[in-house]
Amino acid sequence: MNNNKENNQELFSKTNINWYPGHMAKTRRQIIEDLRLVDIVIELLDARIPRGSQNPEISKITKGKKKVILLNKCDLAEDYQNKLWVEYFKNKGLVAISTDSNSGKGIEESIKKIEEVMQEDLKNQAEKGRKGRKIRAMILGIPNVGKSSYINRIAKRTTAGVGNKPGVTKQKQWIRMNEKIELLDTPGVLWPKFENEEIALHLAFTGTIKQEILEKTEIAYYLVKYLIENNLKLICERYKIEEQQIKNILEQQDKLENEKVYEVMQEIGRKRGCIISGGKVDDEKTANIILDEFKNGKLGKITIEKVNKI
Repeated sequence: MNNNKENNQELFSKTNINWYPGHMAKTRRQIIEDLRLVDIVIELLDARIPRGSQNPEISKITKGKKKVILLNKCDLAEDYQNKLWVEYFKNKGLVAISTDSNSGKGIEESIKKIEEVMQEDLKNQAEKGRKGRKIRAMILGIPNVGKSSYINRIAKRTTAGVGNKPGVTKQKQWIRMNEKIELLDTPGVLWPKFENEEIALHLAFTGTIKQEILEKTEIAYYLVKYLIENNLKLICERYKIEEQQIKNILEQQDKLENEKVYEVMQEIGRKRGCIISGGKVDDEKTANIILDEFKNGKLGKITIEKVNKI
């Protein structure tokens, strides 16, 4: 691994290749068309990277629509940061709720918030004689943010599966949230290009950017670098490495920073038995372990993007 700046330039030059496939552009057009059918948008973000997982295209095309933001996978993020992010969006005039679709945390609250946000509109409609009209919501979010898990949780809760709504195009999938709300599903959509290298990395950490775009060993390297700088104790606890041992590695004067980070990765690999012939560490196997354990919360609760750093 060479100089960090050169590494970044080489690494992120890859993100422009085949990044915005045709079906993504088609999905965007479909969302714009379907927005005319709904009253409110539910936008799912990853609580670990609320800024990085917020598609700027969604903000543009949903401008003027009522919105509820769900900070999903909140169980994998730091509790205090979850609260700060909810407050952050509140200060911007948006309703935000911490949710965990796997356990069901925040699901009921999200439904109540949708009703609250729509309350005035429903009242106005009732005064005009349109009583009993259901709230129509659309759920949006980038791939891998937990949209399917949220929908599955809703479907189980209402004992109503996903189905086609009569009189509407067959491809449109509506889910009954409760007696008052119908939910329109949409495919996950990314945006054409990442100008910000940091955001691309954060999306790679959480598995949104796949290995075809960035190699896992490179992603794991930058995740370890981040953890050394921000959550060193979690590395030590999870991989049974003495904190002083890592500090000794980092204090080596004859090595570049990226060489030191790579050495910590190698130590993680040794601790996990990722050894190949000749006693060398299997970098790819090590990378897979690090990334999987981060994504599954085994490293602990980690918020990559903190409110106080915006």
